Amino acid sequence: MDLAGFPKDRFWLYQSRWRPDLKFAHILPHWSWPGREGQVTPVHVFTSADEAELFINGKSQGKQKRAPFAYRFRWDYTVYEPGEVKVVTWKQGQPWATQTVTTTGAAAALSVDTDRSRIAGDGRDLVFVTVRVQDAKGRTTPTASNTIRFTVSGPGELIATDNGDPTSFIPFPSATRPAFNGLALAIVRARPGAKGAITVGAQSDGLAHGTITLTAR
Repeated sequence: MDLAGFPKDRFWLYQSRWRPDLKFAHILPHWSWPGREGQVTPVHVFTSADEAELFINGKSQGKQKRAPFAYRFRWDYTVYEPGEVKVVTWKQGQPWATQTVTTTGAAAALSVDTDRSRIAGDGRDLVFVTVRVQDAKGRTTPTASNTIRFTVSGPGELIATDNGDPTSFIPFPSATRPAFNGLALAIVRARPGAKGAITVGAQSDGLAHGTITLTAR
């Protein structure tokens, strides 16, 4: 996990080793690379499956069986072209899991989500609010770094923000935070003894803003 608690690619590697029963496949890297058209761009997959086949825009890049001691599947000579990357996996001859990654468009809006909608009004309970920079089709843009301004209205307050960037020197209490890999985080609490609706907002120039409402009880 990064500093904001967002899963890194290696998160899925550990899942594949520690949870061999978990049906999933994770493609890396993302598939939004303007300017890399026609260049070799390797694709790797973390999964607990023992066979995998990769497709780029519907064309097979080859089917592989897991090699002894290998911890990932690798297609090292794939060429980048915008569109869709899909992996299909099998385990012991049976279908296991699939994943699809697509090229995203320009940043268009902020999506706001939270780990839960209720918060205790004791001044100690915390809610973690995730903001995603999305394109017009609602897909998280993995290279977005738009500056996001957080607001909190009602009987609540902003405690900290983060984005997982280990090189950032922005203080945690700052209400302004650039997205990192298209993500940012706000940590909110209710004021002691408070009850009622708390609205958390996220704004960025040129993007549709996002809000979410929590309930202090």
